[in-house]
Amino acid sequence: MERYLVLKNGSVYKGHAFGSKKAVNGEVVFSTGMTGYQETITDPSYYGQIMVFTNPLIGNYGITTGDDESLHPQVKAIIAHEIAKYPSNYRCKMTLTRYAEKQDLPGISGIDTRRLTKEIRDQGSMPGVITDDLNHENVNQLFDQKTPNKLSDMTTIENSYPAPNDGPKIAIIDYGIKNSIMKQLSKRHANMVVFQSNVSAKTVLDSYPDAVMLSNGPGDPEKMSDVLPTIQTLEHQLPLMGICFGNQLLALANGAKTYKMKFGHRGFNHAVKDLTTGKCYFTSQNHGYAVDRNSLKGTNLETWFEEINDHTVEGIKVKDCNAFSVQFHPDASPGPHDALYVFDQFFEMIKQSQKK
Repeated sequence: MERYLVLKNGSVYKGHAFGSKKAVNGEVVFSTGMTGYQETITDPSYYGQIMVFTNPLIGNYGITTGDDESLHPQVKAIIAHEIAKYPSNYRCKMTLTRYAEKQDLPGISGIDTRRLTKEIRDQGSMPGVITDDLNHENVNQLFDQKTPNKLSDMTTIENSYPAPNDGPKIAIIDYGIKNSIMKQLSKRHANMVVFQSNVSAKTVLDSYPDAVMLSNGPGDPEKMSDVLPTIQTLEHQLPLMGICFGNQLLALANGAKTYKMKFGHRGFNHAVKDLTTGKCYFTSQNHGYAVDRNSLKGTNLETWFEEINDHTVEGIKVKDCNAFSVQFHPDASPGPHDALYVFDQFFEMIKQSQKK
């Protein structure tokens, strides 16, 4: 069955339908990862977006439920050149096509993803619709539909919940947290309690944590100004670490600004440089917004990491607090494990704070 991707600029791509039959709209973005399609599909940071996979073949190792980053798909649709029909993996539970059908997730295969990616790189990420009906009125109605308002439209927890362990107690503020981040904290025996995104500083402090984690999440960080006072209070009280969206919020809480990138960084091969050591690392990244380097002037922030190719700010430190954050994903599931030491630095910061 034929299916179409229509971009806001008028470009039309024809391919083969799989998964759900429903028509959807969303921001069209691409990921350069050669693996990790399941983690990408279920990553809350991709909430509401239409995902283009640049690797020519995806689905070759099927779907394994234990690899999900959240309980349900977060992307609006999948676009790929080819979907593997017969996956090979002893952990495989089902094919990607079957998964898309069960999860009511529409997809297109058989299109020229190289051409599509080049168009997005040239013109920037843009709205698009996926439909089986090219009728102009139908397409226009899809474009007019309200797209998800990112974090505010996500299904979030209503109350805090614990993840007990015998290590330091870490309060996690959940803006759309990935499962792999909690796995890395658990490996280090963190005793975790997870709070909803609009939690007050008092509520967090009343749980008597040893440190705070600001999680990843979707959307424009400047639309989350209501959470900044909480961060401003907590960073002066406890060791604090932010990841991805958490990095942007920490920057905003300290007077910096963020901006929307042309097409973002999405993939597992982004090189960054630790400016304190001069060493370079490959990282997993997934962000369409970044911290404005020029806005750091006059603040109490300093650049910690930067991207090798475009010099994007990839990490910051707060000079007068035990607080830092990274724009990339040191948990990297899947992906390079180069930057896992960032978690170790966080736990060392907690240890030193407890001594004091």
